[in-house]
Amino acid sequence: MFHEAAMQTVKRSLVAFSLAITLSLPVSMPAFADGPESVADLAEKLLPAVVNISTSQRVEASDQRRVPVPRAPEGSPFQEFFDEFFGDRGGEAPNTPEAPRGPRGRQVQSLGSGFVIDASGIIITNNHVIEGADEITANFSDGSALKATLIGTDPKTDVAVLKVEPEEPLVFVNFGDSKSMRVGDWVMAIGNPFGLGGTVTVGIISAQNRDINSGPYDSFIQTDAAINRGNSGGPLFNENGDVIGINTAIISPSGGSIGIGFSVPSNLAQTVIDQLQEFGETRRGWLGVRIQQVTDDIAESLDMDDPRGALVAGVTPGGPAEDAGIKPGDIVLTFDGKEVSTMRELPRIVADTAVGKAVSVIVLRDGEEVEVKVTLGRLEEGEKLIAAQEEQQEEDEAKPVEVLGMTLGELDEEALKNYEIAEGVEGVLVASVEANSNAAEKQVREGDVIQEVSQEAVKTIADVQKRVAELKEDGRRSVLLLLMSKGGELRFVAVRLEEEQTE
Repeated sequence: MFHEAAMQTVKRSLVAFSLAITLSLPVSMPAFADGPESVADLAEKLLPAVVNISTSQRVEASDQRRVPVPRAPEGSPFQEFFDEFFGDRGGEAPNTPEAPRGPRGRQVQSLGSGFVIDASGIIITNNHVIEGADEITANFSDGSALKATLIGTDPKTDVAVLKVEPEEPLVFVNFGDSKSMRVGDWVMAIGNPFGLGGTVTVGIISAQNRDINSGPYDSFIQTDAAINRGNSGGPLFNENGDVIGINTAIISPSGGSIGIGFSVPSNLAQTVIDQLQEFGETRRGWLGVRIQQVTDDIAESLDMDDPRGALVAGVTPGGPAEDAGIKPGDIVLTFDGKEVSTMRELPRIVADTAVGKAVSVIVLRDGEEVEVKVTLGRLEEGEKLIAAQEEQQEEDEAKPVEVLGMTLGELDEEALKNYEIAEGVEGVLVASVEANSNAAEKQVREGDVIQEVSQEAVKTIADVQKRVAELKEDGRRSVLLLLMSKGGELRFVAVRLEEEQTE
């Protein structure tokens, strides 16, 4: 009975469907947006503005490595599959009297893509396509080739600006608004995959704002338009022929396209390109903070309704944030009127803000929203300041620390081994003792471990320095040290503070 009833239902449905077709009635069918019937006209218009980028680099014989291959940073979730596009091939110098056999340099060549954005000869490509190149050549669709000079480059967004000198104005393309694009919109990629110039592929935007841990400003457009090795630096077009992305990376276990490619959004790239054209370098805003994500646990501990903003984990000494009074533990909620929903958003917002601009920053501090006025510095100068501070810190840590006629050291693995100190012993190593010092007279020896200073336990060199300074400030004339000898025996030694002043 069930089978007969089912067959009758199917028959009735088929009759209704046939009748609807005969009478030209609308039929309820799944609706899918049709792609463009043909992209031939659009491709024909855009192809002359897309160029193949070839580079050459002289590699010394002692350097057996190829041109550096862009990889996902360590710890990236895409480490296994992250791949760059351009291939390379190397050659060796001939065996001639002028170049005899033996160690010698070789010429390495690379291929990538690019596109013209100005009739005068401004070309955009990826930084990793031209990085380290001695010569750069732009090859056009009509077979012509022009030498290119590098105007500027930005490794953080993987963007580079080149300039050629054409005899006639070049066909160029315009940037579109990447923010107006939606997941599912049709896009077209044109480039030089595997050296096959002028290759056109079509797909859709698969996702937006992708973070693949390749840099501080990750916000990639993901597309399934086929892009491969050699497409790096090429344009991603919308249906109007405007560039809404610069093709930069793919995920690929084999080296070929599996439909997961990433492009730098045009809205992010344009600011960088404008600065590179005007200054030859980037000039980003700088706040001077280290930040971390506000997790559910952190939000709950701070009695927040939901996790949002960027948690200030540290403040750079001498930076804009310190000058403005921003403190570790503050949560940045808004910056210059823009809401900061996640930690990732803050670096991009700050970088896009003009250097020297005074902005309002709303932070959550002790459960209350506080407004702070910050005058932004320049990121590039801030990075130099941080590097100098880190270098100074390394130098300070490398310098021997002398206290009371003793040179102190940390109890690291090497010290434990060299002085045969038992595992688990805590304290500060006496690395050497100055001859004729009070410590030497009190039989303090190299290899001893300071465990207490005037009945307070110490674990670091800084602990010893701080405790001795406190005792000196209190007017004490001597310091009582609890020492452990190499054999594990404990003893107390009183060392006079005056020893510090006899230099």
